[in-house]
Amino acid sequence: MYDVVIDAVGKSSFFRCKKILKPGGVYFSTELGYLSQNIFLALLTPIFSILPGRHPGKKVKLPIPSDSKDDIVFFKELIEAGKYKAVIDRSYPLEEIVEATKYVETGQKAGNVIITVG
Repeated sequence: MYDVVIDAVGKSSFFRCKKILKPGGVYFSTELGYLSQNIFLALLTPIFSILPGRHPGKKVKLPIPSDSKDDIVFFKELIEAGKYKAVIDRSYPLEEIVEATKYVETGQKAGNVIITVG
């Protein structure tokens, strides 16, 4: 179970990730989602969690550009505390960037693909 799921490429959805989020967990997405559902979920999920008789609900958040120092500090603290772990699928040297790109385009990567320089 996770406190936060960050979908930076739009490969998943809130409904797929909901079962792996802890109560009060947050699903961040950079995509609008199927039929732009993430816009509506970002507006509605906080409301559902404050209804009488409900425990802290899971929420959807979109990275709508804003100057929120609190968000930056939150992510900084997660990284510094070692609580954020990037998932790395594969690593390629710069000379194999074409192969790396072909692999990414298969849609089968499960994490980041790293290009090493030098």
